Amino acid sequence: MSARRATRTAVGRARRAVATADPDSEEAVRSAMSMLDVAVRKGILHKNNASRRKGRLAAALNRSRAG
Repeated sequence: MSARRATRTAVGRARRAVATADPDSEEAVRSAMSMLDVAVRKGILHKNNASRRKGRLAAALNRSRAG
């Protein structure tokens, strides 16, 4: 599987986990953040783009925990 596809899959999985309040959502978000870092190292994403996506995932996770 290409790094681009793996990254998109991991981010989608994390978003779904957070949206459904899955107990494993924190692990899914952590995995997605790691995949975003890999994508940056491979030149697939710009570092600021990955940082923005990671921030949005973290914010969504925090909102789901609070509410």
